[in-house]
Amino acid sequence: MLRLNKTWIPLAAVACILGLMLLIGITLGSAQTNVNTNNGSRPGNGAVLSQPLTIGWRYESNLTLNLTPSVDADRVYLPLAGGIVVSLQAANGQLNWRSEMGGELSASPAADGRGVYVASETGKAESGARRATGALRAVGREGGVTQWMRTLAMPLRGSLTLVNGKLFAAGDDGKVYVFDSTNGAARWSYDYGSPFNCQPVVSDGRVYVGSENGDLLALDEGTGKLLWHYRTRGPVRGPVANGNDIVYFGSGDGYVYAVNATSGRLIWRKRTGAGVQAVVRVAEDLLVASLDNFVYKFSLTGARLWKRQLPGRIAAQPLVTSGNALFTPLSSSAGVVLELRDGRPINSLPVGEEITTSASPIVVGDVVLLTTEHGLLAFTPPGERSP
Repeated sequence: MLRLNKTWIPLAAVACILGLMLLIGITLGSAQTNVNTNNGSRPGNGAVLSQPLTIGWRYESNLTLNLTPSVDADRVYLPLAGGIVVSLQAANGQLNWRSEMGGELSASPAADGRGVYVASETGKAESGARRATGALRAVGREGGVTQWMRTLAMPLRGSLTLVNGKLFAAGDDGKVYVFDSTNGAARWSYDYGSPFNCQPVVSDGRVYVGSENGDLLALDEGTGKLLWHYRTRGPVRGPVANGNDIVYFGSGDGYVYAVNATSGRLIWRKRTGAGVQAVVRVAEDLLVASLDNFVYKFSLTGARLWKRQLPGRIAAQPLVTSGNALFTPLSSSAGVVLELRDGRPINSLPVGEEITTSASPIVVGDVVLLTTEHGLLAFTPPGERSP
């Protein structure tokens, strides 16, 4: 028997009470763990750009390109000069493999659970010659060995896009291509006639590609049939943003456009101070980065909500997470994080040198990756620095 406040309680009841208290403690501890795991600051749940981030690891190389690395669930594939692709563990920078394709890489790669898909240029065609100078191949995830390869008349440019087991790409020969990612078989191609240097976007059965002569094309995803095209006065290189049967995109002519996704009819256009390559939808608004050093936020109806000057031109796509966006202005020495509500700078990611590449920042779990002239930097939350 146990006496508490002059009341005698059987030991069995005490044991019951203690057991209940222990169970409650365990449950509360589990609930707290779940809260921490799901708040976006833990590995695998995305980066929190507003918190302090430090360099967790770096991969040093003087061969980086203006091409954005690709990622899968836990690896990053870094394209380098000389036709080299390096596979690294995103958590700690450990080298998985290094594979040399030959020639030079010509487009930003894409990746999935099987491996990485790489476009390359095998040389320059001599005047009057008909030699093929483009190649597309799949490289295995585990060993970096080529699984299949296709030879193309001319190199692919911009970025490869991987959707539903299909690779979408476009290139110097004015053609848009779709390949089966499992074996490289061609699904269809569309011959437009003007060169491309863009990132295809696939949405609602349509493929959107921007051309160097200023056209945005909408093609049928299944057949490659041209559905419509819209002409601007500058090259269209960035990906489109989608929303409510409308596509939004930027042009080298300095305008942001909103056109009907079904017909290609212009809904509105808004001018910035220079060419626009980055247009991203964030909830019910648009984030627009211009080569005039400014970031703009527009409503989906075209009303300008704010603009913020950064210390350099913005050619790369921003990294957008919940409530924030990371930009890498050219000629600056740090990535800049803006708060999306009002454009206020809330964080900085110093890289220790001038940013000279237009490769976009990317994320794997809570690791933020920035390409620099001398390698790849991995920014991680405090306490996660790799040895």
